[in-house]
Amino acid sequence: MWTELILIFMCISNVHAQTCSGQCGQKLETCSCHATCTSLLNCCTDYRQFCLEVSPYSGTLYGGTDFTVLNVTFEQSSKLKCRFNAEVETEGYVDREGHGHCISPLLYETGWIPFEMSTDGVTYNRQGAWLSVHSGKLASDFKVTLVNATQWQYYGTPNVGGTLKMTWNTSLVKAERVKVELDLQNNGEFSFIPQPTEKPLSDWELGSVRVSSSTEPDGKWNVEAVWSEDHALAWHLEKSFRQDSAAWALDKCLKWDELERSLPNFLNETIDCPCTLAQARADTGRFHTDYGCDIEKGSVCTYHPGSVHCVRAIQASPKYAAGQQCCYDSIGSQVLTSDSIGGSTPDRGHDWGSPPYRKPPRVPGVSHWLYDVLSFYYCCLWSDNCHYYFTHRPSSDCRTYQAPKAGIAFGDPHFITFDGSNYTFNGKGEYHLVSAPEKGLHVQGRTERVKLENGSLATATRLSSVAMREKASDVIEVRLTGQDDRLEVLKNQEVLSFSQQSWMDLKGVFVFSSIPQNVTVMFPSGAGVEVRARGGAMATTVLLPREFTNQTLGLLGRMNDNPNDDLVSSNGEVIPSDQSGAETLFKFGAGWAITNETSLFTYDTEHLLNEYYFAPKHDPGFVPSFSVQEDPSDPLYGEMAKVCSGSWFCKYDTLTSRSLTMGHATWVSFQSHTAAVTDLKPVVSCGWLAPPRNGKKEGTRYLEGSKLTFSCNKGYVISGSEVRSCQKDGKWSGETTHCVSGTPRHRGDMLPLDNPMTLSDYILSCSRVSV
Repeated sequence: MWTELILIFMCISNVHAQTCSGQCGQKLETCSCHATCTSLLNCCTDYRQFCLEVSPYSGTLYGGTDFTVLNVTFEQSSKLKCRFNAEVETEGYVDREGHGHCISPLLYETGWIPFEMSTDGVTYNRQGAWLSVHSGKLASDFKVTLVNATQWQYYGTPNVGGTLKMTWNTSLVKAERVKVELDLQNNGEFSFIPQPTEKPLSDWELGSVRVSSSTEPDGKWNVEAVWSEDHALAWHLEKSFRQDSAAWALDKCLKWDELERSLPNFLNETIDCPCTLAQARADTGRFHTDYGCDIEKGSVCTYHPGSVHCVRAIQASPKYAAGQQCCYDSIGSQVLTSDSIGGSTPDRGHDWGSPPYRKPPRVPGVSHWLYDVLSFYYCCLWSDNCHYYFTHRPSSDCRTYQAPKAGIAFGDPHFITFDGSNYTFNGKGEYHLVSAPEKGLHVQGRTERVKLENGSLATATRLSSVAMREKASDVIEVRLTGQDDRLEVLKNQEVLSFSQQSWMDLKGVFVFSSIPQNVTVMFPSGAGVEVRARGGAMATTVLLPREFTNQTLGLLGRMNDNPNDDLVSSNGEVIPSDQSGAETLFKFGAGWAITNETSLFTYDTEHLLNEYYFAPKHDPGFVPSFSVQEDPSDPLYGEMAKVCSGSWFCKYDTLTSRSLTMGHATWVSFQSHTAAVTDLKPVVSCGWLAPPRNGKKEGTRYLEGSKLTFSCNKGYVISGSEVRSCQKDGKWSGETTHCVSGTPRHRGDMLPLDNPMTLSDYILSCSRVSV
């Protein structure tokens, strides 16, 4: 009897253990509810029922997206509800085909938001994730388009009026009729002539236009809808704005100026801008293209006239969650607000928000508009009073900017350390590329043998996967898929899709992938990892700020500006450069193999389990070709000589892989790295110089070798240097330039009323003027 009871208990326990109800992401005793179960073929039978996949998987943080639950059918009588972040509930429904739907809610944060689904309105035992996206980063197909956006945002200012038009994708609102402010036919567009709004509605100066079903009550949240981007509601403002927009805006500007003086100073903790456009585009760990001013997309720089490209600091400042924006002109020089209305501006509210989000000034998009953008309209765009704005938002120059250092692993594979040493290590296994325990950063690389065209394996390896983490961040892995150089990105062992969004805010890390061949990973420390797939191989560049000096070990070496001690073995021994033969380097690399306990990699196929998890982390049975022979009779020799242009890396990879494509990819990776290192070289800046009062300045470049020329208005003469040059010590040549009224004859002459010099300055200038 006891035996029977035990067997029954075990049977009940096993049945309970095999369900994924409320256990998604877990690996159970007899089956798995983890994302890897689909490729390992060990999913619990109800995995798809409880661990939900949805389409679309992303939408604006304002909510309103109707998403479908895939791979599951529901009873028509089901009462579907979704609960986001364990607190925000929205209603769901079952369509005619039995597919379940939910509506995404208003969220004051971006990133992957966990949600649960209930079929009875009480028990939430199905789990999924929803990607909440900054409205400015949302693809245009998923939002209302304001046709001629400039007309919308200047409406009511002199010479701007007429009919406003908006369009949208009708499939995003499943209704025959929709409403914006009126009950409309859902034909995908709406035009109207706006009328001034009365208070209190006219007090809303920032907003988005929502298109929703006409059957929904006015003002109801979390209903199916499509939204425009945030914009200044010029067309919505009161009658006094249209009567005298400049006076109305100046009044607002002065009130903002008064408010700013009462708020804490955030400028001292914002990161300095890179000195040049080349630096800004190369420093991908700390700066990212501003979608509002992108040289790759035609440089439509609405708020920065005269600039061709802007970048934003990726991370908000630590205390005040402030942002930094850096803009550059056509010759690659930073544009400063002291010279141009289109200059670089810091932000009290970072445009992309900052964890933990949800409250000002950390709410993505909206905080930036309220603290920084509306005031720009008040003071600069709707009136000519920019000096108020730039008093509180002056450009940061680059005198204290320090470029990061870059190390790379590429080809079969070759390594160039942060300090510029280079070597080849062709081990097969999983290794530490960068280990910086005090900073919490770990970057690991997996290598596999190169497959030849005939299907056999070469005596060389290539990077096939890179995994990384900083402190308690999500683990990010980027790996080759074997299809047309496509890369696959995993977050905590689960594959991410970039089909809808190219940028993702994750826990303690950002990931950007605009095309399947390129992935950039960015951490709060400013460390960045660029992964590029070329010619069947993977190139991985790690960029580290100067704070990592003397903090790094691993295959990319010790970063301290000394190439002689780059190669430090795992037991602390420095490999002298004069003893670094191929076999010695192979032993050095093998010593940096990881362990299963420290591994960040995903083992989601039988091949990966057998080759890497259950096998030694460094394969002792594989010995690569330490050198190759160049044979003029080799059919590859002639083309190789043309492709490789004398590069040993390129020749080695061509001959070991028997592939000109791979050899050329190695050459391209090496050239790209060389160019990036050049772009990131330190640049000397002497800082901004003001034009003299009652005079002019020619030139807006303040870097080493630059010259500024000064002249005076009619009736004034120059005192000091007419031309000043930026010197290598970071100081300007010559003497401070002044414009002195007339030609003074004696010290008793009165000071000109409009001359800002002190009496001592005036006397000093008189001593330099010929009389």
